[in-house]
Amino acid sequence: MQLLLVEDNQTLGQAVEIGLSQRQFMVTWVRTGAAAISSINHHDFDVAILDLGLPDIEGERVLQSIRKKGFDIPILVLTARDQTSDVINLLDAGADDFMTKPFDVNELAARLRALLRRRSGYSSSRIVCGPITIDTSSREALINEKELTLSRKEFELLQLFVMQPMKVHPRDKLEALLSSDTHVVESNALEVHVHNLRKKLGQRELIETIRGVGYRLKCKG
Repeated sequence: MQLLLVEDNQTLGQAVEIGLSQRQFMVTWVRTGAAAISSINHHDFDVAILDLGLPDIEGERVLQSIRKKGFDIPILVLTARDQTSDVINLLDAGADDFMTKPFDVNELAARLRALLRRRSGYSSSRIVCGPITIDTSSREALINEKELTLSRKEFELLQLFVMQPMKVHPRDKLEALLSSDTHVVESNALEVHVHNLRKKLGQRELIETIRGVGYRLKCKG
């Protein structure tokens, strides 16, 4: 899940980046409103977190600018304001959800997943892509209705592929997912995990190698 984090506070931004990376989000962190607008113009993100207190452009103006350009990316706003009128203004400006500071990263991750499910039309934690079914709550995976026994990292990779079928996932992003809770990753760790996934799926062609770039799952959700 590709996430854009717009936060100028170093301590908070780092905490959110680490916390969400450990929860299977691939985080791109920018610190200004201008960088946020440019990033959304030039890159595909699944969801965004926007802090209102930015140094160059007010967060609400950034939000309005994104919506005026026609981008429908789900946006969760971080704010210190919790008055009803403030919340109404944010939602009217185009926010999909909001959280007041301080907040718990587990709740933040849960809200982001809910936004993604709503955007994709998922009404439950079960996601189906061709012969593959995963349950993000129970962390179960099936191929042709037969249960798979996966390691934690194998499940995280498969979940990423299933959430974004046919999308090419760059090697560096996948390696970042594997290293989210460790400091060192073996140079061939990604290849090993993909090899194991292919073997367990029993259909090698489902995970396609894009030479020099990365991998993608060849199925339609």
